[in-house]
Amino acid sequence: MKQATKNNPAPPQPGSLLDRVHVPADMKGLDDGQLKILAEELRRDMIQSVSKTGGHLGAGLGVVELTVAIHSVFNTPDDRLIWDVGHQAYPHKILTGRRDKMHTLRQGGGLSGFTKRSESEYDPFGAAHSSTSISAGLGMAVARDLAQKQNHVIAVIGDGAMSAGMAYEAMNNAGALKSRLIVILNDNDMSIAPPVGAMSRYLTKLVSSQPYMNAREAGKKFTEILPAPLRHAAKRAEEAARVALGTGTLFEEMGFYYIGPVDGHNLDQLLPILRNIRDSEHEGPVLIHAITRKGAGYLPAENSSDKMHGVKKFDVITGAQAKSAPGAPTYTKIFAQSLINEAKRDEKIIAITAAMPDGTGLDLFSYEFPDRTFDVGIAEQHAVTFAAGLATEGFKPFVAIYSTFLQRAYDQVVHDVAIQNLPVRFAMDRAGLVGADGQTHAGAFDIAYLGCLPNFVLMAAADEAELVHMVATAAAYNDGPIAFRYPRGEGTGVELPAQGEILEIGKGRIVYTSRHPERSEGSRDNAVAILSYGTRLTESLKAAKLLEEKGKRVTVADARFAKPLDESLIRALAENHGTLITIEEGSIGGFGSYVLDFLNREELLGKTRVKNLYLPDIFQDHDDPLRQYETAGLTARDIVKATP
Repeated sequence: MKQATKNNPAPPQPGSLLDRVHVPADMKGLDDGQLKILAEELRRDMIQSVSKTGGHLGAGLGVVELTVAIHSVFNTPDDRLIWDVGHQAYPHKILTGRRDKMHTLRQGGGLSGFTKRSESEYDPFGAAHSSTSISAGLGMAVARDLAQKQNHVIAVIGDGAMSAGMAYEAMNNAGALKSRLIVILNDNDMSIAPPVGAMSRYLTKLVSSQPYMNAREAGKKFTEILPAPLRHAAKRAEEAARVALGTGTLFEEMGFYYIGPVDGHNLDQLLPILRNIRDSEHEGPVLIHAITRKGAGYLPAENSSDKMHGVKKFDVITGAQAKSAPGAPTYTKIFAQSLINEAKRDEKIIAITAAMPDGTGLDLFSYEFPDRTFDVGIAEQHAVTFAAGLATEGFKPFVAIYSTFLQRAYDQVVHDVAIQNLPVRFAMDRAGLVGADGQTHAGAFDIAYLGCLPNFVLMAAADEAELVHMVATAAAYNDGPIAFRYPRGEGTGVELPAQGEILEIGKGRIVYTSRHPERSEGSRDNAVAILSYGTRLTESLKAAKLLEEKGKRVTVADARFAKPLDESLIRALAENHGTLITIEEGSIGGFGSYVLDFLNREELLGKTRVKNLYLPDIFQDHDDPLRQYETAGLTARDIVKATP
């Protein structure tokens, strides 16, 4: 049997400490030395689990010791533990009764890749978008105070998530309210400073202790009675002392008691600090600054440029990930390449992303145009208004954001872009259902939430060639805001144009008509029109073949635009077909609703039977994408079923 090492983890053997921990309460009898062993077993177990399922690896590896420390010191679930984003919560899931279900991670009917309230009582707040933990934690802390309870509330937030304004809004409020809240800043983007050694551990432990807190509060009260010059000098001296210890004046000024930096992988530091904070009578919020390493303890992850953040199934020994069979390029890559081509011809084109350069393909754009690429951090609100400012000066900003992330900037879309009719281009990736990432990342609502705004033009690419055309169209359009959506994953494999064609705004296209109408009854009542918006066009064409086998005459059209609608196309379809079916990868209130409204206004509803197919009025769980669309009722078979 191969010997397990730090870099080549092996499954824990029967009788391991981890086998004895089914819920966090089982950790209470373990001493500090056993907790260190437990952390190593937990790291190995997580690596083994994710190697079989894929998912988020690096972030979870970075918080193994932190997870063990929190659950061993605090009394979860009575003490509330909130993981910001939740993609780093795999060790937490293993320790909270879900170890035997880790093989179902991100699969249909299995565990979510994020925290989820309906999944466990140990997940008090669900999250898959960032920067919500401090706000939610403060709400729980205030609720505890109002109910006169004594439990602790702990929020763990990453340094990346701290780039979002919402985190600072919450901290500002927490500092003013003085409710007892523990925030752990999981900082994996900084190296541990030289002072972090034996003396630093001693000092950090000291400043988290009750005697020091009491003395410091007494010192503050004393300085308040000093004359102004002495009071200011004392404050500057105290701030200088905290800077010398590596502490954070910014957090102190916001009303937090700051402790750190702490080695987030050293239980000899973490455990006494958390115990001191747990037992302290200090009122008000506390921030513990923990320095961690993403991918820690697994050499392939540590050596990877992205620390193996999101992985497919992989070989534990080498870290090599399973390769997908060669297929068509992804929509994301096609978007990036198309934007690069347009930017080569137009120096006014600017690309903006909110901390997702890889996910949106703008990392490729940045290689070509580093001075015209802006990653603004997890700050979608700022990204949109920043783009609006660029647009006022004659530039052509493309804001590449996932459909669900653009929701975070809705007021800016309305107030700063739409009302002023500024030509900001929105490239909405992950439109429709997204498989393993589930309900939090599914782009279901953008057609509805953008279509109701005056001045907007909305497009949806039916395939990757259409996406190339829509990038070119957006680059050429200067009359107001324009948005186009496209899904996650590979395209259909169609031939790509060498250069994008500028589409006529508001004009769709007929893609297919029955070639042998003599084989069908040929009557208008027997004719079916399928009007697709987006990538359900492939299923629409499959449905056409099935309907023809039933003797139907079929026309398939690609709407291309939800706003403005191609009214002449819709009118012709309604007048010449007994049944009109619309299909889209969006919620109710989207494309189908706009078609119905037009038909109603033009008194065409009585001329044809209309059936709208759209995503169901639920938040769909994660699953294989094909099964998700079967559940949603958006397959070729569902189109056939909708036909009389």
